[in-house]
Amino acid sequence: MKKILDTCFLVLFCLGLQHCSPKKESVDLIVHNATVYTVDDGFSILKAFAIKDNRFVEVGSNSSILSKYQSEEIVDMEGKPIYPGFIDAHAHFFRYGLGLQVADLLGAESEEELVHRVKEHHEKNPEVAWVMGKGWDQNLWEGKEFPTREALDELFPDKPVLLTRIDGHAALANQKALDLGGITAKTEMVGGKVILAEGKPTGVLIDNAIKLVSSKVPSPSEDEARTAFLNAQENCFAVGLTTVVDAGLERETIELIQKLQEENALKMRMYAMVNPTRENMDYYFEKGPYQDDKLTVKSFKIYGDGALGSRGAALLRPYHDHADNYGFLLKNPEEFDALAKEIYEHGFQMNTHCIGDSANRTLLDIYAKYLKGKNDLRWRIEHAQIVSTDDMPKFASFSIIPSVQPTHATSDMYWAEQRLGPFRIKTAYAYKDLLDQNGMLALGSDFPVEHINPLYGFHAAVVRKDAKNWPENGFQPENRITREHALKGMTIWAAYANFEEKLKGSIEPGKLADFVVLEKDIMTADRVDLRTIKVKHTYIGGEKVY
Repeated sequence: MKKILDTCFLVLFCLGLQHCSPKKESVDLIVHNATVYTVDDGFSILKAFAIKDNRFVEVGSNSSILSKYQSEEIVDMEGKPIYPGFIDAHAHFFRYGLGLQVADLLGAESEEELVHRVKEHHEKNPEVAWVMGKGWDQNLWEGKEFPTREALDELFPDKPVLLTRIDGHAALANQKALDLGGITAKTEMVGGKVILAEGKPTGVLIDNAIKLVSSKVPSPSEDEARTAFLNAQENCFAVGLTTVVDAGLERETIELIQKLQEENALKMRMYAMVNPTRENMDYYFEKGPYQDDKLTVKSFKIYGDGALGSRGAALLRPYHDHADNYGFLLKNPEEFDALAKEIYEHGFQMNTHCIGDSANRTLLDIYAKYLKGKNDLRWRIEHAQIVSTDDMPKFASFSIIPSVQPTHATSDMYWAEQRLGPFRIKTAYAYKDLLDQNGMLALGSDFPVEHINPLYGFHAAVVRKDAKNWPENGFQPENRITREHALKGMTIWAAYANFEEKLKGSIEPGKLADFVVLEKDIMTADRVDLRTIKVKHTYIGGEKVY
């Protein structure tokens, strides 16, 4: 009898324990046994998290998450490092996607190789109305001279050709394309230049001159644009990008982004900078800033000057290798001021491309006129590539965010001193000096000018070396930034620069569940290995997309 009573008591006791123990909360995904860099305010490193309805529910230890939550999908990461989804704070996502459909000229080591690649591309795509290409860089060639149109004229006498330089601020056109653009030796314009030789156009167009020809290129169809977005997305997911800032889009392109996102075909989160055409400005000023979980439209992309490689960057003193050439602004200061006034009055963010020290000074001073000291308007200088020491403090004084691309430094370091000279080069690519102003940098790549892989930018920012880990001591190593700062620059600081820090940029409860799993830890790996570390998985809203 006693044995029966003891057994009954034990059963009742166990049932009581089961009844009293808290019921686990159901979630969509549990990740544990990881090294989770949360990038929260304390830069906490934890082990596990739970996700429900596309957002992080809780982040903590393995035991705390596994004891509190249950899920049909529980992933043991076997110690792998996890970071917030990487954000590219300045890119050309749509242009990159379209560029996958044209001749790839990146890395061509001579003008002859450029022509050969264009010929091969056309042989594979003979039906195209225009022969297009992108990515050439004369600084890689012996002599470093601009190409000319003669070989293209011979190959394509009746078909227009337009080949864009790597930075997008110069292009090579054949005679057919020049004719369509109405370009002659007498063509002149503000903010652009037609290069001449022996009194005739060579085919090289600088900055605003490109538009005379590019405006004649047929716009991509919706199917072509859709393909461009989806191809770009696939490649970007493979390198851990979950949000991309597209620097300069038309209204119709932004509306296609929304359409593709609503269809759930485009899962990439986007921050769209709007091209400041009169039509675009009137529409978005009336509509006002827009933000949801997938898309933010709150800024206008302005071009202050051209690029250093094509000598279109506006400098305070002449180019070291081209006497009397100061480069040029793409608009006069009064036009920039008028744009700033309108953008300020309508509550949008002004993000201006500034390469040369003259362009940076001009726009910083115009920004200062409207920002009037410390503020939370988050106006940005895109690139901030060459900044006079006299102008550097203006970033802090007016809460201006430097949006920089570290791989520009390691791509340009072979020839930048020829353009700037031994003293002015020290004011270029000064990322640590810029970081010291506001304690913040937004990091991007400017792809397709540079490679889409954000870890190339991480390596360049931290090590200041190229793919072969040259030079031995790094390029201007005094302007290296720490790994923690580089990670923040491509996550939480990039999100802040986009007005998105409450949505993303860190692994914290309530934020969108975007994260990246790498094969090795970029925070501890040997410096020489940083560029070669691979992405294992990319998640958006808790969904594995790579």
